[in-house]
Amino acid sequence: MERILGSTALTFRQSRTHWLARLRATLKRWQLNAHTRRQLAALDLRLLADAGINPSDRLAELEKPFWR
Repeated sequence: MERILGSTALTFRQSRTHWLARLRATLKRWQLNAHTRRQLAALDLRLLADAGINPSDRLAELEKPFWR
């Protein structure tokens, strides 16, 4: 009986930790999206051309919300 209760508590704890880890990773990804789009917005046409990005692709990326 003790083994069953102990493993259930551990599973719940791991599940909660897993959920928090996923949330933390999602928030980090959103922060990275916002940061890289700010950097993309700051590039001039010459730097965009060097990176192989045309202005319409840049605009399409900048119009996306941070969660995408």
